[in-house]
Amino acid sequence: MSMILSSLILIPLVGAIVALFMGGSRDKLAKYVAIAFSAVTLIVSSLLLFKIFGEFDELGESYEWISNNTFIMNYALEVDGLSILMVFLTSLLVVLVNVFSIDEHRENNNYFYALILAMEVGLMGVYLAADYFLFYIMWEVTLIPMYFMISWYGGPRRHYSAIKFFIYTHVASLVMLIGIFAIGYESVASGPVNYSFEAVKAGIAGTALETQSLIFALLFFGFMVKMPSVPFHTWLPDAHTEAPTEGSVLLAGVMLKMGSYGIIRFCIEALPDAAEHWQWLIIAIALVSIIYGAYGCIAQTDLKKMVAFSSISHMGMVMLGIGCLSDAGITFAVFQMFAHGLITAMLFMVCGMTGHKVGTREIPLLGGLAGRMPVYATFMMIAFMASLGLPGLVGFWGEFPVIMAFYEFILEEDVIWMLVFCMLSLMLTAGYYLWAMQRTLFGPETKKIDLSKAHDVGHFEFAALLVLAILVAFFGVWPDGALQFIDPYVDGLFGVI
Repeated sequence: MSMILSSLILIPLVGAIVALFMGGSRDKLAKYVAIAFSAVTLIVSSLLLFKIFGEFDELGESYEWISNNTFIMNYALEVDGLSILMVFLTSLLVVLVNVFSIDEHRENNNYFYALILAMEVGLMGVYLAADYFLFYIMWEVTLIPMYFMISWYGGPRRHYSAIKFFIYTHVASLVMLIGIFAIGYESVASGPVNYSFEAVKAGIAGTALETQSLIFALLFFGFMVKMPSVPFHTWLPDAHTEAPTEGSVLLAGVMLKMGSYGIIRFCIEALPDAAEHWQWLIIAIALVSIIYGAYGCIAQTDLKKMVAFSSISHMGMVMLGIGCLSDAGITFAVFQMFAHGLITAMLFMVCGMTGHKVGTREIPLLGGLAGRMPVYATFMMIAFMASLGLPGLVGFWGEFPVIMAFYEFILEEDVIWMLVFCMLSLMLTAGYYLWAMQRTLFGPETKKIDLSKAHDVGHFEFAALLVLAILVAFFGVWPDGALQFIDPYVDGLFGVI
């Protein structure tokens, strides 16, 4: 049991190495290697989710890594109500993208699936790390495979998009690293700096508010670029548009959540006074991201780019919940992270299939696809309706309670007029999704492109989309299936701060 959390990192790591050496005549077997190792990881994370290995607060690993007179860094892993859903979501989406891509034929399969498993290694490390320095190492690990996935397997502008993605996120992470060093050194009065979460949180509590606020700003900047928030969002639409479908699913489904996870884990947990100091700035950034992302969707002609802009808007909703600094706000911000991961995985799978099966993702060239591809159309409608917040699907429980938490906040602050931003966001979101769906699926069949070779969803694609659709509906009907993990964490968080 002592190595159960490490196994979530080691299993995909071994799988990535094995897949990497499956080149040449064994190239076609790489996908099955990836499915096998990612399936084992999903089984372990599922057992963890159902507490087969015991309560979360009983699970943790810590081994001394680097120790000298200057600093102490540990290989420390923990899981709690904030991280468990992200761990499960990561393992689930990796399995589903591997299954989804079985029928795809591309060169160097071994490299492609090794990159997917390498991303899983970094993502698991980020969500399990209990040491600031280990967290940063794993954060950087996720960038490398995603860069190569976009650059090697992306669209026509893949090199530009890959470089832009890397520059934005890496520069932001360097600023975050400065904040990590600062919070470590400020948390000790004498002796070596211990970068474990608990040691830093205990030591930083007595630091002056001005110092905490500066450190908060450094950390927050690194995380908000990753989410991403306006005005540092421009890398995301390019990265999504050029990335292969599998890369887009992992990028939107779990990689963007690294930013919001970091804000809660580092900024709110360790620096609650500084969070209150910057509260209105957080809310302002959230509202601008929500409105700008939704408004930008209306102007898009590429389905995939439209969904990319929608991610900016929906992650802005996560930021808004965090900015409320309330029990309900943070609870449903975490729920929205999980919900958005499920929904965007469906969205990008469907959008990717549009390009592969129809030959274009350009909305003005499409029309009447529901008659020719009814299963595809069904999954697109489920994903669109879930993303716009239809009651009965998981997106509703991500957005509506966040808006309620924001309503309570602005009512207390006597600025009730600010609710108009949320209402505008809901109207814009419904508008761009329904308009895109009407132009893509319904009406007369398009004559602008040749649909003679267009075909409906394949068996493996159907399996992956069906699992996501079931989960989107299941957590939409029974949100407590996820909230039962989040609530104890948030109660503990507010009990401490």
